[in-house]
Amino acid sequence: MGLAEALYGRVYVLRLGHRPGRDKRVTTHVALVARAFGANGLILEGVCDEAVEGSLLKVLDRWGGRMHYECGVSGRSYVREWKRAGGEVVHLTMYGLPVDEVIGAIASSPKPKLVVVGAEKVERFYYEEADYNVAVGNQPHSEVAALAVFLDRLFKGRELYQHFEGAKLRIIPQPRGKKVVR
Repeated sequence: MGLAEALYGRVYVLRLGHRPGRDKRVTTHVALVARAFGANGLILEGVCDEAVEGSLLKVLDRWGGRMHYECGVSGRSYVREWKRAGGEVVHLTMYGLPVDEVIGAIASSPKPKLVVVGAEKVERFYYEEADYNVAVGNQPHSEVAALAVFLDRLFKGRELYQHFEGAKLRIIPQPRGKKVVR
């Protein structure tokens, strides 16, 4: 599925600056949070990492659902094409406006969202091209945490109750212990 098809979904995450030797775990967590918190896909800028893709595919196979995955793209080109196709870009950065001040405008816009999260220093281009530079706090923190908080605010907590089609495993909530249905 390419960019034009991706725009039919509501929210996609563009992961910048992934370093395969160093970031496998964090980028995998970005992918898992994106899936669990309601995003339709993950776009991995610059490189393809079989470990990240394999982890995501394993989770989709066991826990169900569908998620678009694309890798090796130019982040700059993807952002430009996304906007040209009618989508908007939300850049998560501790330098942006507080999430609570802008989430209403973001959520009320019918445009598909491309949520940009960085791994290393993010180029000025992304700050300038973003429709929204959004901060989940103004202190250094994890991009995984920022993505989770942002998506939770965007979907107003409803994403926590979604049902994933094709799941082989399902957790039955318990006050104590663990119960997993196969």
